[in-house]
Amino acid sequence: MQDRWFEAGLRARLARPYVHLVFGARQTGKSTLVDRVLPSSALRFDLTLASERVRLGSDPDELVRDCRALPRSTSPHYVFIDEAQTVPAVFDAVQHLYDSDKKRWRFVLCGSSARKLRASGANLLPGRSMLHRLQPLVLSEREGVPSPGSSAAHSPLPFAWPDDAPRSAPFAPTGLNERLAWGDLPGVATAPVEDRAELLRSYALVYLEEEIRREALVRDWSAFVRFVRLAAAESGGIVNYAAISRGSGLSQPTVKSYYQLLEDMFLGVRVTPWVSSPRKNVMTSPRFLLFDLGVRHAAAGLEASLATVLADPGPLFEQWVGLELHRRLQYLGRGDLHYYRTHDGAEVDYVLSIDKRVVPIEVKWTDRPSPHDARQLESFLELHSKSAKLGYVICRCPRPQQLTERVLALPWQML
Repeated sequence: MQDRWFEAGLRARLARPYVHLVFGARQTGKSTLVDRVLPSSALRFDLTLASERVRLGSDPDELVRDCRALPRSTSPHYVFIDEAQTVPAVFDAVQHLYDSDKKRWRFVLCGSSARKLRASGANLLPGRSMLHRLQPLVLSEREGVPSPGSSAAHSPLPFAWPDDAPRSAPFAPTGLNERLAWGDLPGVATAPVEDRAELLRSYALVYLEEEIRREALVRDWSAFVRFVRLAAAESGGIVNYAAISRGSGLSQPTVKSYYQLLEDMFLGVRVTPWVSSPRKNVMTSPRFLLFDLGVRHAAAGLEASLATVLADPGPLFEQWVGLELHRRLQYLGRGDLHYYRTHDGAEVDYVLSIDKRVVPIEVKWTDRPSPHDARQLESFLELHSKSAKLGYVICRCPRPQQLTERVLALPWQML
């Protein structure tokens, strides 16, 4: 089993005296990771099992009785509840136990959807819990953290590699086209190449149906399937609610609620517009990215393959960069990801806002960037000169290149 970039940090955080919520999309490796960092003596409740859901759903106090039966000791007993959102009442039981003795137990609750919790008004333990989000694989997990002497170790982007990150790639190195074709889910990344497309189809069909039907989140399943296919096909673009509404046969309010549903299940990323001041000329609709490119292909009814990538690689590369930036910001615990576009045609693919820095980023498929590729960044830097000082073109060039005085081209490996 490969180490995860997040593992050492999560292990240290779980030792802190709080209830720990580990959220993320299915198949990102939450349960596997938590199992690795918890001691073998941890008390485990697997709510993916129907029998366990029925048992705790009909009587949540059984959780209380099971935990109180654990012998007292000088160190806390770890209690792991997997897919906790399927029985929201367990959150009340956990609060009761935690409030009665903060040192006796250390609760870790995993979940792949926040929708049911919010809809049911579930107790998310405010003031008692720490939230951790597990993402699909990030760049360092496929390539490894650059060694101190390498040029990639000095990426000028405002990201700091954590001290506890792996110093070598825990997953097999993978080329860019392969990442764009099959995405970054751990189970897909480690599967034989010939099985990956089928695994992704199963994820898009079986998982979505199982999860959504189980939580009774959608009344008209066929209309929702049409919505998912359209949303996946348009992933990366600015959301056009009216067009999706016409194509799916759903009302615009329903379409908006379904986009929110994908976010609540950690299956989508909303990228909001960058607005530095009230400007009527700036577009206000969000961009939306499916959380993984392999799942995106399958959900859109496309073959997850190198042929699909090579047919139109540019937009997929742009989405991959956006997803990598989002995942890194989530792990970093600060910063926001935006895009910039005006009604008269000015645009920047991504705008990173972090630690009082504003960093515009363009994504180009080219391996030979030129000053022409920096023109939109230069316009943005001129317009926002007080907050943005430098811009970057992420592309396939073999090494960094200075395109203009304020714009640097970076290889995608140096993100």
